[in-house]
Amino acid sequence: MTTTIANATLTVTVTEAVTLNGYDQGSSNTLTIPNIDEVVKRIVTISTTETGLLSFSAASTTAVASTAADTYVAGHFDEDDVRYIRITNKDDTNFVVLRFRSQGGHEFAVKVDGGNSFIYCCDTVSGGGTESTMDANTAALTVALDHLADITADADTADVDLEVFVASV
Repeated sequence: MTTTIANATLTVTVTEAVTLNGYDQGSSNTLTIPNIDEVVKRIVTISTTETGLLSFSAASTTAVASTAADTYVAGHFDEDDVRYIRITNKDDTNFVVLRFRSQGGHEFAVKVDGGNSFIYCCDTVSGGGTESTMDANTAALTVALDHLADITADADTADVDLEVFVASV
């Protein structure tokens, strides 16, 4: 099969716009990621029970089993290929907790309020994707970066809709 999809450059721009006492205090930062040829954009509903959102594994292995579920509502991805992940809480009231779990079993959690987004930084320089990008430990000085295995989510009070955007090479 010959593809008709050409690689493209993903451009991500984060802009803050605020004027205080007549002075512009905003900023704009742009990241460009070349060679993107796969994009997944989904809106998924997350309940108040921990739900598997995204999983990552090497192309030659199966996904790491989650304590939340054997299925991931937004998909399974090759850890070497992912370059950008954005998760946006589309709810206007309720927050969601995102849990990031490493292959070594460490995890950290992030609260994402309604209307807010979380961007996960992948290895875009050396091309490692989600490899060696996270650690959670009791001491910040003992960082040993590990592979991101999965992301799970659970809503606080009521179901929330999450927009999930993943770009890969």
